[in-house]
Amino acid sequence: MAYESQADIIGYGGAAGGGKTDLACGKAITSHKRILILRREATQLTGIIDRFTELVGSRDGYNGAERIWRMRGRQIEFGSTPNLDDWNKYQGRPHDFLVFDEAANFLEAQVRALLGWLRSVDQSQRCQALLTFNPPTDSEGRWVVSFFAPWLDKKHPRPAAAGELRYFAMVDGKEIEVDDGTPFQHGDDLVTPMSRTFIPSRISDNPHLMGTGYMATLQALPEPLRSQMLYGDFQAGMTDDPWQVIPTAWVEAAQARWVRPAKLDPMDSVGVDVARGGGDKTILARRHGMWFDVPLAHAGSATPDGPSVAGLTVAAMRDEAVIHVDVIGVGSSPYDFLLDMGLQVIGVNVSESATATDRSGRLRFKNLRSQLWWAMREALDPANNSGICLPPDPMLLADLCAPTWKPVGSTVYVASRDEIVKRIGRSPDYGSAYILALIDTPKRSMFKPSVRRNAAMDYDPYAVK
Repeated sequence: MAYESQADIIGYGGAAGGGKTDLACGKAITSHKRILILRREATQLTGIIDRFTELVGSRDGYNGAERIWRMRGRQIEFGSTPNLDDWNKYQGRPHDFLVFDEAANFLEAQVRALLGWLRSVDQSQRCQALLTFNPPTDSEGRWVVSFFAPWLDKKHPRPAAAGELRYFAMVDGKEIEVDDGTPFQHGDDLVTPMSRTFIPSRISDNPHLMGTGYMATLQALPEPLRSQMLYGDFQAGMTDDPWQVIPTAWVEAAQARWVRPAKLDPMDSVGVDVARGGGDKTILARRHGMWFDVPLAHAGSATPDGPSVAGLTVAAMRDEAVIHVDVIGVGSSPYDFLLDMGLQVIGVNVSESATATDRSGRLRFKNLRSQLWWAMREALDPANNSGICLPPDPMLLADLCAPTWKPVGSTVYVASRDEIVKRIGRSPDYGSAYILALIDTPKRSMFKPSVRRNAAMDYDPYAVK
């Protein structure tokens, strides 16, 4: 089914022993001309190269120094991307077949960047990408579940059958699912959707392994590895980093509580995380009490300057909500424009010193960033019964679960934005906007006119609900 699929992007695997490597080798040898096969680490390529050798019968045409195999008019290149920016090594080199073997080990940013070079000058050549993977075992690999959500996410509103084609397009920096592959106009761009599918496999689908005793080996594995490798269970065994600031289950519980009320309470706060260029987005988070509205995401190209960010913020705010803007770098310009408009705006510099301890009064923080992320942790902690409701947005879930922390002497240090980007390949823009929206600054209207200015200035702007 996977071999014959007409999808632009094929996800394949789940359980161990389903023939993931043979599928990649077979399609490369028989159906494509310019092939790039990737593993996250170069040392992991040996098994694939050995399997090619078995299938072809020799290593004729293979250049070990270049890691390129030239055979019968085909060129098969083997590569790796251990570091975030290593995908640049393959930039500008089109391939009609891209293979990400054990895709859950890659960063999503690397995969999406390389998919941009999936093309061929031969109009008769079918271009496809193949992502093979077992269920991820940590939070960093969870992106494959979102990427193939209609097949793998049990909460998806419109589940897809194995092998069914679904179509996706990037609009204003956000991927959306569309009805079919018909190109459509969006602004000045003609957007062409790409098809995607996922096909599960188990050892029972592979007759070449069924008589080898490998089934017994998988059955003897301890849980949750047994369920992952034997049955391809994507819900089993995904564990958080022990130093993750916010447990995934806490965020999922807050998202499960989220229901849009018939009438919203007044808006209290707007958090604004301004795009810093590249693939970053400007994210607006709106809070009504402890109920948070869906994120408003704007591509960096749509928010190139202070006035554009300020305009979008004004359009989003209601009820004299207090605006909290990250003013480091590019955030200072929209802050100035909002201030000049006479709005109540708080400039938040997360590199400044912390202003408070944790709820217990025992933990101190290395900087304001650490304090604000920890405040979100405390708001989501079921033991605190805050009633917080977060929208069921997969990017928000991923971002809130991205930061890790460590003790530095007697204080808590939460990983910086740059450290997170280096680890997961993107900036946690959604999470940053929501921790800003959690800040509880009283509205100016709460104070009498005679004391309004001083009272607002004396209040700790970084207190949280």
